[in-house]
Amino acid sequence: MTHRPAVFAALLGLTRAASAIGDFWIQDDFCARVKGASDDHPVTYVDPATEKKTTHGTADGRSACLHHLTYTATQAIVAGAGARALGIKVHPAAAAAALALSFGTHYAADRRVPGKGLLEKIATKTGKGGFYRLADFGINGAFHLDSAWHHGWETVAALIATTKSTTS
Repeated sequence: MTHRPAVFAALLGLTRAASAIGDFWIQDDFCARVKGASDDHPVTYVDPATEKKTTHGTADGRSACLHHLTYTATQAIVAGAGARALGIKVHPAAAAAALALSFGTHYAADRRVPGKGLLEKIATKTGKGGFYRLADFGINGAFHLDSAWHHGWETVAALIATTKSTTS
């Protein structure tokens, strides 16, 4: 018997927790700092261990963002283990589709090239550009809009993963 609302809630909770772990604990410092680099807006990275400075452009930014597949891998591991522990059987195609959506939307948001990034463009077009650029009073607008973007897509991904799921 399937209890879709309960399965959805469980999968959403698992993927939400996993995304925070993947973004803040698993992602390395280099990836976090370089994934928005472009040739027009290069990023200088200072290695915390060696203090060596390197400059990175578009190719390195894209590569760092792709390396952040660790985010989606963390979601797969946590959601898979959690679902198993809860007796939820997720259909493999639904799980793959949900993880693909999560990775694609995460990549699109994380390529934060100044003036060209997807979230900045959406924020500007919807009147939230000022909030996106806010980095004062203990608030970082870009971070909050990024988080809201991810939470929204994680909800859609959890709905997709719930498709054809069963409980034991």
